[in-house]
Amino acid sequence: MRDYKIAPSILSADFARLGEEVTNVIASGADIVHFDVMDNHYVPNLTIGPLVCEALRKHGVKAEIDVHLMVKPVDRIIPDFAKAGATYITFHPEGSEHVDRSLQLVRDSGCKSGLVFNPATPLDYLKYVLDKVDMVLLMSVNPGFGGQSFIKSSLDKLREARKLIDASGRKIRLEIDGGVKVDNIREIAEAGADTFVAGSAIFSAGKAGDANRYNTVVKAMRDELAKAKV
Repeated sequence: MRDYKIAPSILSADFARLGEEVTNVIASGADIVHFDVMDNHYVPNLTIGPLVCEALRKHGVKAEIDVHLMVKPVDRIIPDFAKAGATYITFHPEGSEHVDRSLQLVRDSGCKSGLVFNPATPLDYLKYVLDKVDMVLLMSVNPGFGGQSFIKSSLDKLREARKLIDASGRKIRLEIDGGVKVDNIREIAEAGADTFVAGSAIFSAGKAGDANRYNTVVKAMRDELAKAKV
């Protein structure tokens, strides 16, 4: 069985209570805090920056923080997120003039590195930088907004990425982001994913103010993953 990790996206959290939200969702059994960083340039939205990452670390968040940069260009902001406490920093190849160099910058800054592929972006880049990648993130929606529906063709792309990773013999996480829910997470796992970003599916659960509101949905996801045939 693969080492599955659930990564709630704070894009769907209550920003007025963000520290509490993250503390509660990790206590519910989630593994990784997923940061969706948007610049109103590469994608049509504007979200959060390194100061929020730093604030969560100061709040006491010890879990891994997975920073997904939907920004262009990426090189300027990578060291800032590394200094702020990021664990993983992933970016889109379209956001870098020199993908290999940007991946090395992430690692030189002390973080784990990753590439992100939009639904219509081929995996070609990946073949040449597998030695510099710790995570591959496949978008199963178009980046820029939360709450979108899962794009089914992403399953075939997951299978393709899983074959590349397994053939490399390297320890590389395969993450999926967009439209992940209890009713499709098993199918996504069976296609090859081991790390699952879920925003609205988790943060919209339960009753606001209930510290245990996320337990049920995270457990339901775990139960489905336990049934996955891989």
